[in-house]
Amino acid sequence: MKKQDLIKALATKASSSQDAAGKFLNALIDIVTAELQKKDGEVNITGFGAFKVSNRAPRKGVNPRTKEKITIPAMKSPVFRAGKTLKEAVR
Repeated sequence: MKKQDLIKALATKASSSQDAAGKFLNALIDIVTAELQKKDGEVNITGFGAFKVSNRAPRKGVNPRTKEKITIPAMKSPVFRAGKTLKEAVR
């Protein structure tokens, strides 16, 4: 499902216009992004899951083109962990 398909489904489910559903979805994405940019930012949606930031340690790697060994720097990465209700629904 692509973003436009999600907007159509959201508009249908909420009995609203696609424009309103699109604005709502964009606002949700902006809020989650802003919260994750904060130090120790986290967004928990009970029954659905949690968005968190994971700190990845520096590690060794290989450039596939030149076969040269490189060090991949430490970085932060967004992570989604599914909640119990979502996991059970998928199973």
